[in-house]
Amino acid sequence: MANLVAQVLIVGTGGAVRLTGSGLGCSTWPQCEPGEFTPVLHEAATFHPFVEFGNRTLTGVLAVLAIAAAWVAWQRSDRSPGYRRLGLVPLLGVVVQAVVGGVTVLVDLHPGVVAVHFLVSMALVAASTALLLRDREGDGAPVATVGAPARLVGRALVPLLALVLVLGVITTGSGPHSGDEEVAYRFALDPVAVARAHSASVWLYVVAVVAVVVLTRRVADGLPTSAEVRRAAVVLLLATLAQGAVGYVQYFTGLPVVLVGIHMIGASLLVIAQVRQTLSQRVRV
Repeated sequence: MANLVAQVLIVGTGGAVRLTGSGLGCSTWPQCEPGEFTPVLHEAATFHPFVEFGNRTLTGVLAVLAIAAAWVAWQRSDRSPGYRRLGLVPLLGVVVQAVVGGVTVLVDLHPGVVAVHFLVSMALVAASTALLLRDREGDGAPVATVGAPARLVGRALVPLLALVLVLGVITTGSGPHSGDEEVAYRFALDPVAVARAHSASVWLYVVAVVAVVVLTRRVADGLPTSAEVRRAAVVLLLATLAQGAVGYVQYFTGLPVVLVGIHMIGASLLVIAQVRQTLSQRVRV
């Protein structure tokens, strides 16, 4: 649980780095400045290096929690190899993120690299959620808790959400928040057109989520964890609607940094809800 919370928090602090223009607060990596691992306080210093260094420090905390999660998973000799391998994913992901984060600084916040940085975080949030949920169940063969139509639509939600996230980072990479007040590399795309494509993908995802909610209402009470299946689908719908509402408000209010930051945290919570809904469609005894 601590690992999952930290994975979400670092998305928030990473957003703070970007939205305060502190992306290049530390000019190099792994040091903050040549010859200095930490920011140096002097009369001409701004807050940007400290915001960037704070995010890097949280990466260290996240690494410790990921190591702890891996250790706990591998101590469970009674669990399946698949469960224990899943316990290694957050740790491997932190290593990858540290490298991608360093490359992001070295290429002056190129939007393509920044996009990869965010998408890897979404994958780590998903893996950490799956690890937490798998820890609460057994290792028996999965037994379906919903009918075939609900399973089919439910599986389609995963690639649809991936499309939403990809178009979301492309939209951000075409907009005004570059992460630095002087360097402002952006995708050579029309921000409005990309935002509309992102919105269209969200509406497609909403339709699919509504279909899952309707189909899971038909689950017979005799099937295992039917109540959890329905609850997970409704929570996913509510998370989707809330995230969509924030997206529309930030679009029509000129992308205020507070709402953009909330939208980034909301993406993490939406991924958590999606993983929960996906895993609720089967039970392991």
